[in-house]
Amino acid sequence: MDFEYSALSDVGRVRTNNEDAVRVDRQHGIVVLADGMGGYNAGEIASAMAVEQVCSQLTSWLLSQAARAVTARDLRRAMEICVDNANRAIFEAAYANPDYAGMGTTLVMTVPLGSALLIGHVGDSRVYRWRAGALAQLTRDQSLLQEHIDAGLITPEEAAASSYRSLVTRALGVEDTVLLDVQEVPLDPGDVFLLCSDGLTDMVTDDELARALGEPGPLDTLSQRLVDMANEGGGRDNVSVALIRASKTPKKSAPD
Repeated sequence: MDFEYSALSDVGRVRTNNEDAVRVDRQHGIVVLADGMGGYNAGEIASAMAVEQVCSQLTSWLLSQAARAVTARDLRRAMEICVDNANRAIFEAAYANPDYAGMGTTLVMTVPLGSALLIGHVGDSRVYRWRAGALAQLTRDQSLLQEHIDAGLITPEEAAASSYRSLVTRALGVEDTVLLDVQEVPLDPGDVFLLCSDGLTDMVTDDELARALGEPGPLDTLSQRLVDMANEGGGRDNVSVALIRASKTPKKSAPD
């Protein structure tokens, strides 16, 4: 598979600082997006630490494995270790500096492996897949509202209007350990994957996302369109998106 990438982060129309962070390593196919939370400026520190440490540590690990075939099990374990290291660094920084007390961050990440994509997530930032005209949410929010939906206490429609949308049940930096949910999904040529913070999904419906992702054109144009849609919907939060488009690797022609 070949891949195209695009990423964009915007402060939105209400907030004065951006607590989201996103990073793409095109060479190794690593995409990491985080949505920070905490006191004054602490959220943006937590999210920046998360994307920097996870991306750099995983890149180093992949380089160290260049001489051998990496299995899905190997990569999954490496992702878990990198996220755990970042979690501990954020947790210790929050403990050592009173200004950072209570800081934390969500995280979503993707890494390709052969004809599959490994997806890891903590919190309520999401990964979607657009394939053949259909949109699927691949991650499940780790949030209080999702637990209430699962328990049948509220409907998804009621959750969409709730003032408790931002209460996550899992995040980096909150405790000294964290569990990364990892899944492996097969890739088809033409697949488009969207990683995003809730600044997008709180402002834009799934139907609107599906229509936007189905439009042809460059990924950078689509990234800007998604951010514009969130801001046009109110822009109540920072909004960050990362896009991945898979395509079939052209076969090399045989020599004459």
